Amino acid sequence: MAGFGGVVGLSTASVYPESTSHAFAYARRLGYDAVEVMVGIDAISRDAAALRALSERHEVPVCAVHAPCLLVTQRVWGTEPWGKLERSAELAHDLGADVVVVHPPFRWQRDYARGFVEGIASLERTTGIAFAVENMYPWRASTRRGMEIYQPGWDPSEESYANTTIDLSHAATAQVDALEMAQRLGPRLRHLHLTDGLGSPKDEHLVPGRGTQPAKELLRHLAATGFGGHVVLEINTRRSGTAKQRDADLAESLAFAREHLGVG
Repeated sequence: MAGFGGVVGLSTASVYPESTSHAFAYARRLGYDAVEVMVGIDAISRDAAALRALSERHEVPVCAVHAPCLLVTQRVWGTEPWGKLERSAELAHDLGADVVVVHPPFRWQRDYARGFVEGIASLERTTGIAFAVENMYPWRASTRRGMEIYQPGWDPSEESYANTTIDLSHAATAQVDALEMAQRLGPRLRHLHLTDGLGSPKDEHLVPGRGTQPAKELLRHLAATGFGGHVVLEINTRRSGTAKQRDADLAESLAFAREHLGVG
């Protein structure tokens, strides 16, 4: 067995509605290796100096930056999508991170979508940062067939991206098997959002092991193939109810990752 050669990180999105600052504190206290910064409406998430200070204070490095691709962050850093990705790469450089996570364009972003695959490759060449394109899912109001709203598509394994991200909750919502996607991607898989889902039309982001995705098997596959990228816990703790339960959910998620990656 080759063994896992990467880091196990915590996404700042996992502590929402608590702040980016709280995420670094959770990561340090619970023993995460690193943090992924979700750039969003929290001003600190866009402030390189403040993020460096948090990283140094808590002795937790930043492994990745998630570009502001969500509907709720469409106006963060302006509305020009390529400019947002360039600023995400600058932030990653400033923080010593080597990955920017990015979603495929929405269908209505026609110009952006038209040159997206080639544009991502060009950004990687000019910035030296890996832009890991994340799997998404069709939008659906029920269990019936969904509406395709991403271009060129929601499944990065169908495109020629050099670097990709798999999110297990998105795979559940799309009703696909994340392990099979990882096997298709092979060495192009650079980043993992470890979470889970039950296949609901809603993007659930459950604690890994509480859904139907093959989370254990995927982690064991990554360890067996010598994966050296990032495994980042991105769970929804808004349902946790209390700070104590949020702490327990984040600790359980970290223990799950380490157990099935075979790391202490």
